[in-house]
Amino acid sequence: MNTVIAFIFMFGLLVFIHELGHLIFAKRAGMLAREFAIGFGPKMFSFTKNETLYTIRLLPIGGYVRVAGEDPEIIDLKPGHHIGLEFNDVGNVNKIIVNNKAKHPNARVIEVNQADLNHQLRITGYEPDEEETLLSFDVDPKAMFVMDETETQIAPYDRQFASKSVGKRAMQLFAGPMMNFILAIVIFFILGLIQGVPMKEAVIDHVEPGTPAAEAGLEKSDEIIRIDGQPISTWDTFTSIVQQNPEELLTMTVKRENGEQKEIEIIPARKEIQGMEIGQIGVTHMFEKSIGRTLVYGFSQTYDTTKLILTNLMMLVTGQYSIDMLSGPVGIYDATDQVVQTGFMNFMMWTAMLSINLGIVNLVPLPALDGGRLLFVGLEAVRGKPIAPEKEGMVHVIGFALLMLLMLVVTWNDIQRLFL
Repeated sequence: MNTVIAFIFMFGLLVFIHELGHLIFAKRAGMLAREFAIGFGPKMFSFTKNETLYTIRLLPIGGYVRVAGEDPEIIDLKPGHHIGLEFNDVGNVNKIIVNNKAKHPNARVIEVNQADLNHQLRITGYEPDEEETLLSFDVDPKAMFVMDETETQIAPYDRQFASKSVGKRAMQLFAGPMMNFILAIVIFFILGLIQGVPMKEAVIDHVEPGTPAAEAGLEKSDEIIRIDGQPISTWDTFTSIVQQNPEELLTMTVKRENGEQKEIEIIPARKEIQGMEIGQIGVTHMFEKSIGRTLVYGFSQTYDTTKLILTNLMMLVTGQYSIDMLSGPVGIYDATDQVVQTGFMNFMMWTAMLSINLGIVNLVPLPALDGGRLLFVGLEAVRGKPIAPEKEGMVHVIGFALLMLLMLVVTWNDIQRLFL
């Protein structure tokens, strides 16, 4: 049960933060954000606030912010349609009744002659059986369509995605991944405040009993300053040498807490981790608490993790990794289960890493992802005119279908690894 709660919390946090970025910058740009959704599929919970419908949906495979103009508008009024009109206090149309007009006895029924809800915000038409007199009605910019008793706000052109500048559209698309990177920085910063940050120097915090380090006589607070005569200035250099020399004799020069220096011979044990054999001696790194270093730690850990994920992504693209090594929701759940067993701090670090991963993946220039849509905005900036909406829409539909297919393949691989 702990894993289920942890996974729901983690998934909800990552998707919420990502989509919140899109929502904030859509509203800042004056776009009409129709829906903010966590998950896909049937609605489980919803409410409306400040023009936006907030929903939680059944399938935990992502989320979205639906901005007016990104998809064709829901309702298109054609000449000859019979609609009902309701008016606000200043006489402008504030409700357009598309069907079930009998349920709205106060609505004024007209036959549409022309409707411009993008620019002029005007509907012209005739009263039924009275085609001699053409009537004209101004429409409120926040008027509602009412269809099947469900209200949907109209979207004048100046509230649509396409009406905004290239810069505002690009920022709205980039804001989701950006928020994932910011979340990672915040998580690493909080972890640094709670547990401290690793010292740059190779200073030992704990020696595990029964390990090569314990048998060789290494102690808490020992600083490794040389290995086989090579100066050691960082923990990373120290661990790299140990890992590269399993079952090889190493001579370490250590500086004790009292300033005394001592040479210790040690043979790292051979351990297999993820198919690789490395050396380990059984020590952990010393942490220190410092506000300044903690702030730097938040950024540096995010940078280092980003670099690692990008390296692995390039190895996947170049064929050094196979698709079988990818993980979907099932694989991530299994990994989360293992991480949860090791403690809350490791779980939060895992969450930060997944947040960075989500940000990077969404910036990959593939259709249906933020990166793919940014690519189209970039092409528009270069060409000086946008790609035809129907062509771009078709590319994104095909891309989304392929992504769903990839998700199914990866999930099947996860299931095979776990249960078959």
